[in-house]
Amino acid sequence: MAQHHLSDQPLPRLTLTWVSTEANQAAYEALVDGCMKGERRAQQRVYELFYGKMMSVCMRYTKNTDQAKDILQDGFIKVFRSMESFNRAGSFEGWIRRIIVNTAIDHFRRSKHSYLLLGEERSIEDFADGDAEDTLADDPGEDLPDLKPADVINAMQKLTPAYRTVFNLYVFEEMTHKEIAEALGINVGTSKSNLAKAKGNLKKLLRKENKIQ
Repeated sequence: MAQHHLSDQPLPRLTLTWVSTEANQAAYEALVDGCMKGERRAQQRVYELFYGKMMSVCMRYTKNTDQAKDILQDGFIKVFRSMESFNRAGSFEGWIRRIIVNTAIDHFRRSKHSYLLLGEERSIEDFADGDAEDTLADDPGEDLPDLKPADVINAMQKLTPAYRTVFNLYVFEEMTHKEIAEALGINVGTSKSNLAKAKGNLKKLLRKENKIQ
C-alpha cells in the first residue's frame, strides 16, 4: 500500500486561533506530526504561521532587522530539530517562543565578551550584587502618551546589548533577576543595575525621538 505523507497532500488550513474549533485542532495536530517527521512543507507552513510574532520577539533583542533575521533563522532550525521534545501538553506557540528567546540569549552570550559594554567604561562583569538596589524605575512609557509599538522597538534597538537583553527578559519574559543572572552568566546586581539603566535610557530616547518635554 502506498504511503501518503503530508508533503503529498494539500496542507490543512491553520490559524493562530486553531484551538477554538475541532477542525483547527486537527490541522494543528497534522502540522505538528509533519514537523516531527521532518516534512519540509509542514515546516514551511509553521514558519509562515509564526514568522510575524517571532520576528517581533527577535527585533526586541537586536539592533537591526538583519540581526533579528539571523536569530530567527537559527531559532527555527532549533525548533525543527527539537520537535521530539514538544509533548503537546502546552502551547505550541509558547514552546516555539521559548526556543526563540533562548536563541537570542545564546546570541547575547556569544557576543558579550567581544563588544558588550554598558554604555560606560565598565564592562558587564564589573557590578557586584550590592551595586544596585532592588528599586527600579517605573514603566518607561507610562508618562509618554500616544507612542506606537514601532517607536518603542526603535528606541529599544538603540540601547546597548546588555540593557536591551536584561530589559526584555525582565519585562517581556517575566524572568526574575536570579533567572536572568543565570541565563546570561552575570550576577544579580548586574541584572538589577542594567534593568534600571535600561528603563532610564529608554525613557530618554523616547522623549527625544518623539519631541516630548
